[in-house]
Amino acid sequence: MKSILVPVDFSIQAQYAAQVAASIAKQTNSKIFLLHMLELPSGVIDPTSFGMTNNAPTALLFLKRAHEKFEEFKKLPFLEGLEVEDSVNFHKAYEGILEESQKQKVDLIVMGSQGASGLEEILIGSNTEKVVRNSEIPVLVVKNDIKDFKIENIVFASNFNIENRSAFQRILDFTLLFNAQLHLLKINTINNFETTKDSSEAIRNFIDGFDLGDDFTLNIYNDVSVESGVLNFSKLIDADVIVLNTHGRKGLAYLFNGSIGEDLTNHANLPVVTFKL
Repeated sequence: MKSILVPVDFSIQAQYAAQVAASIAKQTNSKIFLLHMLELPSGVIDPTSFGMTNNAPTALLFLKRAHEKFEEFKKLPFLEGLEVEDSVNFHKAYEGILEESQKQKVDLIVMGSQGASGLEEILIGSNTEKVVRNSEIPVLVVKNDIKDFKIENIVFASNFNIENRSAFQRILDFTLLFNAQLHLLKINTINNFETTKDSSEAIRNFIDGFDLGDDFTLNIYNDVSVESGVLNFSKLIDADVIVLNTHGRKGLAYLFNGSIGEDLTNHANLPVVTFKL
């Protein structure tokens, strides 16, 4: 990992994301790109060319204020000693984030999630959700204030269907980067019952041909819902992060029989990393 992109809207959630990104940057000797998108009305920015209109002074005022806020933002103590670059762009937020992540060839996007709903924002109509669904680059979503963020225990929750293996090597590379233990997790529910034998075979067929080393566990966890199972198991092992796959426009729901559910979206306080299939 060489570079991390952090979209910044100067909210407290963006600060939480930057703090986590800083912890990762210190562990991996990475550079941090801070990005603020100015979504100004079409009367200020010409949408056909993204050039200035006659209202250029208004746009320049917003630009100046954004740079001033960045100067203050970069003084946050957790960014001290890191290589940090900031940029202010005129663009729609999620499109600009995706374009900049490709332009800068970043290895990870770290974003904040706002409000008590937590991961619900990933799934329902937000810029975070759009980035998660469309980014080819892994996206780490942070909800809370996490000081000295570390990754020692990773939960990879999946249905372990063979057709979803395409991103698994990237997940293994991510795990190896932090020398973390990977916990492969399949949730068994009453409504979608599967024998332990069948679940075990599904996981082993999924990982067949991959080099997982010795630091991993296979887990089948019974609960009332997939969402509760992921949360309860993650709490049980004191996980640092939950890893999920997303399937483009189908989002995270693709892997969880139509819905990731309210329990996970509302109560998952852990950071969540998504890898696009």
